Amino acid sequence: MRFFGLIGFPLGHSFSQKYFTAYFEEKKIEAQYNLFPLNDISEFSELIKSNTFSGLNVTIPYKTQVMQYLDELDPTAAAIGAVNVIKFIRDNNTVQLKGFNTDVVGFENSIKPYLKPHHKKALILGTGGASKAVLYTLRKLGITTTYVSRHATEDVLSYEQLNEDIISENLLIVNTTPLGMYPKVDNCADIPYKHLTEKHLLYDVIYLPEETLFLQKGREKGATTVNGIEMLYGQAIAAWAIWNS
Repeated sequence: MRFFGLIGFPLGHSFSQKYFTAYFEEKKIEAQYNLFPLNDISEFSELIKSNTFSGLNVTIPYKTQVMQYLDELDPTAAAIGAVNVIKFIRDNNTVQLKGFNTDVVGFENSIKPYLKPHHKKALILGTGGASKAVLYTLRKLGITTTYVSRHATEDVLSYEQLNEDIISENLLIVNTTPLGMYPKVDNCADIPYKHLTEKHLLYDVIYLPEETLFLQKGREKGATTVNGIEMLYGQAIAAWAIWNS
């Protein structure tokens, strides 16, 4: 029996657990996938001591914090500065933890079909772990990116600074914050939605609900909208490949 799981907080509704449990049953694989909500990343050390894991997924808010506990980083994860997959490499009585980031392949493969030539500039809402993979991917695709957060810095715009000119110039907007995620579905990032047009592409890394308030407001203005479910499928498939390599 092999053991896998997901760490993060909160973990009320997990795509990963449902996906891998169904996959193990379908393929008749002797494995379990469980949820491990951690109140603080400091609980990670005890968790891995008391369980014989083959692999873990990492979600909000620990994609960056967990890196301090790892022995090695894949080059992509190191470049991004965030990890969402951990592989446990066991040799006799030793174990090495290696971090990877499969959000990149999941995001890239899911957004590419929707990109048009006019999507040259993008706003990334939020600066957490998921945003780092989005930034890395968009720059790889040649798209100029700007972070948006509650507080402005030299390289980050605040929500209050967003105006018609900025919205009309950035025709791709990606939400990487948890705003609007179930069960708090009445929330959304505070951007001037009235300036959105049919040329805009709005992408939300959230998959539950299927249409967040952020995407709904975009759709009402004629924008193309995409949720995060295909990104999740893509990163899960890539994670399984890593755990079995």
